[in-house]
Amino acid sequence: MTTATAAPPVAGASGASAPRQPSPRRRTLRELTRGARDTLTACRVAARAASTAFRTARGTETTPSVSPCPRYDTGYRPRSVAVRQHATAVAELVRAPAALTVPGDVLAGALSAGRPAGGRTLLLAASSVSLYWAGMALNDWADREEDARERPERPVPSGRISAGAALGIAGGLTAAGLGLGALAGGRRVLLRRTLPLAATVWAYDLGLKHTPLGPVAMAAARALDVLHGTGPSPAGPALHAAATVGAHTWALTRLSRHEVNGTAGHEPLLSLAVTAAVTLAATAGTSYASGRGRPEPTSTAARQAPDGPPATASAVLRHLAGFTARSGPGIGTDAPRLPGRSLAVTVLTSTVYAVTCARAQWAALRDPDAARTRAAVGAGIHALLPLQAALVSRTGSPGLAALLAAVLPQAARLARKVSPT
Repeated sequence: MTTATAAPPVAGASGASAPRQPSPRRRTLRELTRGARDTLTACRVAARAASTAFRTARGTETTPSVSPCPRYDTGYRPRSVAVRQHATAVAELVRAPAALTVPGDVLAGALSAGRPAGGRTLLLAASSVSLYWAGMALNDWADREEDARERPERPVPSGRISAGAALGIAGGLTAAGLGLGALAGGRRVLLRRTLPLAATVWAYDLGLKHTPLGPVAMAAARALDVLHGTGPSPAGPALHAAATVGAHTWALTRLSRHEVNGTAGHEPLLSLAVTAAVTLAATAGTSYASGRGRPEPTSTAARQAPDGPPATASAVLRHLAGFTARSGPGIGTDAPRLPGRSLAVTVLTSTVYAVTCARAQWAALRDPDAARTRAAVGAGIHALLPLQAALVSRTGSPGLAALLAAVLPQAARLARKVSPT
């Protein structure tokens, strides 16, 4: 006997079919997705609550925050920010913008000695810049204890640069300066020009700065920087330019000793007198006949000057005093007068130098506080540019002189970001 079995209903055979149930696998995926979404939401809420509690504990939470805006990746990383901050600290350590006043020394010395403003002169200028930066870094290393009391915002006492790093920067820049000097003129220039300049810089920072010989040593360093531009040529024709820059630096260094306490006393008056003497030395007398950068010696002493080691600071200052005493049209010189354009540029840049220095020095004389004394020192540093321009123009190169003078506004603008003092 056969038993009949009822067939199961076929889906879609009638309109009253039962709904399909989701498979266990799909149900499990949905539950996992929902659980992950709920977990992320809970994590966001917990992180926001922790951030609010942290800001409240620090005292920076003042108003209830609204839903924060989405943050986008700008590309900055903590490492890049740290590198940028370290570079800024190094620029402050070496007073980077103040190096704009260095190449003019080398250029004035080179043109005074009849050397062209070519590749070797540029190498000597780069060497001088390296030695200048080395001296600034070494100065902060040597004065780190004094700066901790008087100028704690400087890179070394503030901890942005360690004392060992500052000394290492000074040593590395000195080595670079010596190497560039040797590259520019070989062993002769290295031993007779670059090495004496580097030795004077280190002697000033490590021993002579706080002695009565400090201003003389700094003046000698600037004078040697001018003679650095002569390279292997005789130094005699550049003695006048070296003495002029050295005298300005001597007075400026004396004044800078009072930029922290402001008790300058009679120093602003002395600086005004030296500014007047330097302006006279830069403009008085006649100069070179050639406009091609090959000057004739301005005195018999300059013609007879042997090619020996760089002159000392006292000899340079004596030369300046003698030149100023006998200067005048046709006095103490057999060279013709300057061409009209060079003479005009010389007078104009000398006037700019005198005004730049004297205005700040007069303000410091009337009210000798620390701020005005520091401003007078900064103005004296920037005034080196028009002074160098006047000395370059005396050699018959008014175009290069105008280029040097045009750097003055840029140097003043950069000084507002990184102090040159």
